[in-house]
Amino acid sequence: MSIIQVMGSGSKASSASERMPFVGARVPLEIKAIIKPLSKLEKGTFQNLLKLIVSALEGKCVGYKQLKQLETSSQNEELLTVVYTGIYTLLKCALKQPPVSLKVEHFKEDLQDLQIPEECHADIASVVFGNRRAKIDKCVLANRPRLPSLDLLRWRVDVAISTSVLNRVLEPTVLMEMTLHNGRVFTFEVSVHKFHELRYSVAYVLKEMEELEKRSILKIQD
Repeated sequence: MSIIQVMGSGSKASSASERMPFVGARVPLEIKAIIKPLSKLEKGTFQNLLKLIVSALEGKCVGYKQLKQLETSSQNEELLTVVYTGIYTLLKCALKQPPVSLKVEHFKEDLQDLQIPEECHADIASVVFGNRRAKIDKCVLANRPRLPSLDLLRWRVDVAISTSVLNRVLEPTVLMEMTLHNGRVFTFEVSVHKFHELRYSVAYVLKEMEELEKRSILKIQD
């Protein structure tokens, strides 16, 4: 009977260990560095520091002067900078997770494992799961690194009647003009054969994307 109980408890432990912490397999150095400074930080100062971090995540400008105003005799600039950087990094890791895949209880368990003081858990969780999450996500999405998107595509068919080499050609070509969302315009010419290859490739990619979206592995489930 005792063997069954031991095996059962081991199964639960292995199941819990299979869940990846929201910070990833390797804890960033910025987060490791805040363990001791957080214990020296007053709760009021921590909450004010968190407000600055949330403002930065929402795309607002947070300057050195604002951080300097939180400095006291017991909480110097170096300590505040270390905590600011660490909590900012921690929240960036958490906000990368879709809201439906990161549960509050798992989030607080991870904070406990990271040795974040328990009195800070509720304030940090309110940023990740609170009302301001939507605004933060919108700002992150707008400022993410990405290639310019296609804003407009125009094309026409030209027929070359003759060239400097041949008197009679009558070969059609497709002249294409791409306008990107950043205002840049690109013009290029392709043969009818290459145009059909492009058309086929685009249709093939769209079909593959539809098939990929149907796979259950990409569907987030509670």
